[in-house]
Amino acid sequence: MKAILRPTPLQPGDTVSIVSPASTIDPAFVDGATAVLQGWGFKVLESTHTRDKHAALSGAITYSGMAQDRLADLREAFENREVKAILCSRGGYGTMQLLTDLDEVIARNPKWVVGFSDITALHAALHKHGIASIHGLMAKHLTECGADDSCSQALRQLLTGGTMHYEVEPHPYNRTGTATAQLVGGNLAIMHSLLATPYNLIKPGVILFVEDIAEAIYRTQRMLLSLRLAGILPQLAGLVVGQFTRYRDPLLPEQEQEQTPQCSAMYEMISEMVAPYDYPVAFNFPIGHVNRNVPLVEGAEVSLSVKEEKVTLTEV
Repeated sequence: MKAILRPTPLQPGDTVSIVSPASTIDPAFVDGATAVLQGWGFKVLESTHTRDKHAALSGAITYSGMAQDRLADLREAFENREVKAILCSRGGYGTMQLLTDLDEVIARNPKWVVGFSDITALHAALHKHGIASIHGLMAKHLTECGADDSCSQALRQLLTGGTMHYEVEPHPYNRTGTATAQLVGGNLAIMHSLLATPYNLIKPGVILFVEDIAEAIYRTQRMLLSLRLAGILPQLAGLVVGQFTRYRDPLLPEQEQEQTPQCSAMYEMISEMVAPYDYPVAFNFPIGHVNRNVPLVEGAEVSLSVKEEKVTLTEV
């Protein structure tokens, strides 16, 4: 695996830029995130188009700005020497449109980037250049859950030089075992769309973590089947299965659709998909579109221990 550069820890007085590289954001969430970051002792710089709206695709998508505007905001945040970290305001859709025009500026200006969901594409671009990043909460979480929330505090610790250590309750579908390897992952649909590109995150030998929202079971299975056919799924070092929220199964009546974070039918399918392999698998990990969305460092070397009594994920 490529050596990973961990960006410089933030100090009091450092500047965090809030950028919207994908969908439009409720301005109240920008205000809330700003208040939390300032309460932690950081300065906050909003990008020019952080609060903008731009309808596209016949109104089906509302971006925070045209592609060139969002690209300019990201480039400026990376190039600004005063900015030590970039907080993506939200996901949605649109980050993949910007990747090829960010390579040079990312490589020259390694710094912390925080976000999840569609921001997985930006994590993939950073990983391509050997730079660690934080898969974690964004402006809505900071606003609604506050500065003292456990996930918010975990993010603060990672930004300021801390490391990961999480203990999680066991799940019936877990497969016990231990593994030490590089941790990568994020939104499964985004990662799947990047498989045959220079930004592919899912490679043999990694501990992979996955989450998703509003994906049907059969579509998720199709993604995993493609990983199996590519020879990647059998060669993972470990698998961490997060939350699959708001998914739908077209074969079930409306009143029986799965709407909770427990993901029972989805987890059953994933368990069957990885049954032929012997690496450790941890289900129901607190990552994804839920209030408990613990931050994970993309590219970090971690130890995954799945035991009958608990699951531990620790940076080594």
